[in-house]
Amino acid sequence: MKNGLIFLLLISVTQLFAQNDALRVKHFNVKKNIALDGYDPVSYFDNKPQEGSESIRTIYKGITYLFSSQNNLTKFKNNPDKYEPAYGGWCAYAMGESGEKVKVDPETFKIIDGKLYLYYNFWGNNTLESWNKNEAKLKQAGDRNWKNVSSK
Repeated sequence: MKNGLIFLLLISVTQLFAQNDALRVKHFNVKKNIALDGYDPVSYFDNKPQEGSESIRTIYKGITYLFSSQNNLTKFKNNPDKYEPAYGGWCAYAMGESGEKVKVDPETFKIIDGKLYLYYNFWGNNTLESWNKNEAKLKQAGDRNWKNVSSK
């Protein structure tokens, strides 16, 4: 009886994690199942975004990341929450302004309080510039909006 209860508990926990991973994948900015347009999340913290290699990859809570080196993969595995992008990799400005999921230029970014934020930068519209003019308010709204968007 006891073994049966433990088995059922393990199945329930596994299903819960699978559901949480599916929800994350649904809301993260991924292309072909890869986050950050294939850029190495650790490389941003060296202020040199680099494209990752298909052969150096990991999956964290359902999201696939590529890395430019084994060293960066190891750093990520040691502290994945540090390196994951804010707002699922969507444009921080748009998330703060309207709560919308807007694509980003993976080379337009800012590290704020140890977290990676990405921005739309196409057709002469660099939203990082707009973000910088009102960062505190936009970040507060973005945090609130992302919580709402990512829970549905």
